[in-house]
Amino acid sequence: QVQLVESGGGLVQAGDSLTLSCAASGRTFSTAAMGWFRQAPGKEREFVAAISWSGGVRYYSDSVKGRFTISRDSAKNTGYLQMNLLKPEDTAVYYCAVCRSITTIGERYDYWGQGTQVTVSS
Repeated sequence: QVQLVESGGGLVQAGDSLTLSCAASGRTFSTAAMGWFRQAPGKEREFVAAISWSGGVRYYSDSVKGRFTISRDSAKNTGYLQMNLLKPEDTAVYYCAVCRSITTIGERYDYWGQGTQVTVSS
C-alpha cells in the first residue's frame, strides 16, 4: 500500500515556475515508477511526465518537454515536478501516481494522490 500527497500548487503568472512535490508513504515507493498527470476542467486526464524507479528513464508529454523536469529522491520518499515557463494552458489539477513499471498510461498506475491545483494566469 502506498499513500501519496501532492503539494506545491498555486496561482502564478505566465512565465513563472513552480515545483510540485509528491510525498509517499510505504517502502514500495523506492522500487516503483512514478508519474505526474493533470486534468483541466472539462478535459480528460492527460499524462505529463514519468520516471523509472532508478531515475534513469524519464518520459515527457510533448506539451511539457523542455519546460518540465521530473525527479525523485527515494531516500526521502518524495517525487518532484519542476515546472518552468508556465503557460495558461498548464492550468489543471496535477496528480502524482505510482506503478510497477514506467508507463505513460494512467490506467496502469496503482496508487494516486488527491491532486494539487495549478493555475497560471495570462
